[in-house]
This record gives sequence, C-alpha cells and structure tokens, in this order.
Amino acid sequence: MMRQQLCATAFGVFAALSVSVANAGTLDTVKQRGQLICGAHQGLAGFSIPNEQGKWAGFDVDYCRALAAAVLGDADKTKFVPLSAKDRFTALQASEIDVLPRNTTWTLTRETGGFLFAATNYYDGQGFMVKKSLGVKSTNELDGATVCVQQGTSHELNLSDYFRSIGKPYQILTLATIGEAQNAYESGRCDTFTTDASGLYGVRLALKNPDEHVVLPEIISKEPLGIAVRQGDDQWFSVAKWVYFALVQAEESGVTQANADEMLKSDKPDIKRLLGTEGDFGKQLGLDNQWAYRVVKQVGNYGEIFDRNLGSKSPLKIERGLNALWTNKGLQYAPPIR
Repeated sequence: MMRQQLCATAFGVFAALSVSVANAGTLDTVKQRGQLICGAHQGLAGFSIPNEQGKWAGFDVDYCRALAAAVLGDADKTKFVPLSAKDRFTALQASEIDVLPRNTTWTLTRETGGFLFAATNYYDGQGFMVKKSLGVKSTNELDGATVCVQQGTSHELNLSDYFRSIGKPYQILTLATIGEAQNAYESGRCDTFTTDASGLYGVRLALKNPDEHVVLPEIISKEPLGIAVRQGDDQWFSVAKWVYFALVQAEESGVTQANADEMLKSDKPDIKRLLGTEGDFGKQLGLDNQWAYRVVKQVGNYGEIFDRNLGSKSPLKIERGLNALWTNKGLQYAPPIR
C-alpha cells in the first residue's frame, strides 16, 4: 500500500511538472518567432477593430503593441487573431495565441479553468441600450423585455441574476457574435441590447442612426476586464503583468510618448527605474532594461492609450471614471518597480 501511495504521489508530481513544462516558455517562443500573436475582438469600436487601412486599432490592440515593443523591440511585430467570445479561451489554451486582452471579464471560474489574469486593464460593468422611441428611462422599466446578448459571455448569467433580483420577467435572445446581436437589436427582434457599458458605446456608434439610441444609466454587474494568459508559465505571466503596470506607472510619473527621450535624463528614482537608467529590473523579467522605455516611446502611457481609443480624443468620449489613476480617485494603480 505504501509503495502504491509513493508511486501515485510520484506520478502526480511528474504530471504536474509535465503540465508546467508544456505550458512554459511563451517568452522564448515569442522571441524565436519574432512576432506576438494576440487574441482580438472580432470588431468592437474603441477596443479592437480594423481601421480604414485594414490595420488593427483600439485600446486592447495597443496593449498588445506595448507587449510586442517590450519583448521584441517593435510594437508592429504583432499578429491579431479575431475571436468570438465562445472561442477565445479555446484558442488561448491551445496556444494559438500568446495573450488574450479581449474584453474578457476576470472571474473565479475562468481563473480556475486554466487561465491567469495579469491585470484589470479596464473596470467596467454590464449595461443596457434601448431605442429612444421605446420611452424607457431605466432598466426597472424593462418588464417582459426581450434582451439581445452575445453567446459565451458572462452577461447571460448576469441577466438571470438581475431580473430575478427585481422580480420581473424577461426573454433572452442569444446570438453567436456581437455583430449578430447588434443586427438583431437594430432590426427590432429584441427590445434592448446588453453588454459591457464600454462596448455599448462602440455598438451605438456603429448603428445606422446612433442618436436614436440611448445607454441606460444603471450598471448591473462588476466586469473587471483583464489580460488573460495560460496557467503554468510564470515568467510570461510576469511579463504580461508588468508591461501593463509600466503603462500605468508612466502616466503617474508624467512620462509620455512625446517626452520619453527627455525623461531618460530625469533624476527621479521612479522614472530612472521605469526607463531602465537605473537597476536591472528588465533582466529580472527576461527582457533588457530598455523594455518600458520602448513601450512608452512606441505606444504611449495608459492615459494616452485610453484617450485616443476611448476617451476625449476618440469618437466614443468615454469618461475615465473608475479607470482614472488612484491619484485622481480611480482604481488604476501600479505596484512600484524596485
């Protein structure tokens, strides 16, 4: 019996190590390939969508470009794979992509299902959009409404929880893609469209007559949108995490795309450590010490990325809100590089 137990224990350890080895080495793989493969939304304004020239652009796209700048030295060494909500985790688990920053809510089930979330890059919540002609001013008035929602998202369960909590009936119309859900809503097959509030602004902008639609004020859930990687590769998890933190720290320290070169001369300790003029912090990640300098120089800091894709310099005009820095009463906060 003792021998059997020892064998079983040894097998378990071997299996665990095998899984770890199988999933390890993403950083080396990306370096050898010379390209970062990033999971992207199939098309959501402000987050990830091909522009008029066919080049991918958006908030999540810029994170991937920042990661490529840190690891490969060039933000343009990126390949974007458009994925549905249903297929995104399968692609990540199968190593078809290296990282998934695709409007993905960080949940317990997903983290225990083989994935890790490096950071919350956007604090969001689920909302509703209706046609102004419906005359609805609040989600409390959606009594018996038919709701369009995308398949494979956390929004389906949120709907059930919400309508159960307010004691009102509803009908759900589940569509495979956000584009199909948008078309169903616009054609009148449902009374309201639901997704992350940030996504609603992008969907609204894509409708034929955006001014005929309104996003209701209530938020019914917490949707911390995160950057997902596979479990079992601690080094890649750390790189994905600290590239994001570098974006946030750069904004807090006042380092921008325009002044990054000048900031290399700074005597401030936090800036020196961030930009690699002091310490060997990049080497601890498996990168060189100029990794964060390249990120900011080629892509910008968190605030610049937010503003041009989602905020004041974008068509969406989304307020920073919870996504402001902690110094401005927001939740965005980076641990120190030291």
